[in-house]
Amino acid sequence: MQYGAQRADCPVCLDERQYVGWEGQRWTSLGELRAGGRRGRLVEEGPGAIGVGAEPSVAVGQRALLIRSPHGNVLWDCVGYLDDELAAEIEDLGGINAIAVSHPHFYGVMTEWGKVFDAPVYVHAADREWVGRPDPVIEYWTGDTHDIAPGMTLVNAGTHFAGGTVLHWADDPEGDGALFSGDIFMVVMDRRWVSFMYSIPNFIPERPSTIRRALALVEPFAFERIYGAFWGRVVSSDGAAAVRRSADRYLRFVRDDGS
Repeated sequence: MQYGAQRADCPVCLDERQYVGWEGQRWTSLGELRAGGRRGRLVEEGPGAIGVGAEPSVAVGQRALLIRSPHGNVLWDCVGYLDDELAAEIEDLGGINAIAVSHPHFYGVMTEWGKVFDAPVYVHAADREWVGRPDPVIEYWTGDTHDIAPGMTLVNAGTHFAGGTVLHWADDPEGDGALFSGDIFMVVMDRRWVSFMYSIPNFIPERPSTIRRALALVEPFAFERIYGAFWGRVVSSDGAAAVRRSADRYLRFVRDDGS
C-alpha cells in the first residue's frame, strides 16, 4: 500500500484482516526498492495472461496479471514495484489501457502505475476509504458489475472486503472464459479448489451469506481458468464448477448441525 505522505501508521496493516510485522511498522519507497536491486519479472501464467511481479518480491509477494486483449491490455491487480525497465517491457507488449484491482491489500503502487501508463485504475467505491494515495486516475465504480472493456466485466463478489472484486474475461484465447480472482476466490495449494477468507493471515473465515451472494453474482459467467493471486496459483480447467464445489465444501464445514 502506497501513501501520498509520510505517516505514523498504516490503516490497512492495523485492520483485523492484516497485521503489523512483529518488529514493528516498517516503511520504504519506490526509490529505495529500485536502489536495493529489485527488478521487474514477467512470466506467462496462461493463454493471454502475463504475470507481473518483482524479484525479490515486495510485500506479500503477489503478482499482477497483464491480460493481453485485442481490445487493449488490462492490468489485473497491482504490485508494489515499478521501474523504467519494467514499464518499457510492458509497453513492448502493447502497454496498459486500464487497471483493475481486487482489494486494498493489492493496491500496491496502483496510482503510480496508472499515471505512468495514463490508464484509469478501477476500484470499487465500497473500498474507497482504504485508498492511500488518492488521485484523479482512480475511477470508483458502484453496483454489482461494471464493464471496463469489450468482454471484460468486473464483479463485486464482496468476499474478503466489501468491495472485493473479480474480473471475468469472456473472450480469452481458449474461448472458454477466464476468471481473475486475486484473493477474493483464493486458489489454494490443491489447484482444483478455491477458498473464501475474511482474513487470510489471521485465519478469520468469511461469512456464509457473503459467499452465497458472491456465488449468485458469478453464476451467469462461464469460465474454465481461475487466476489466483500468486505465481502458479491457477485453476487450469473446470473453473466455474470448482467455485461451486469449493463453496459447497466450505459451507458444509461452517454449518453447526454436525453434518
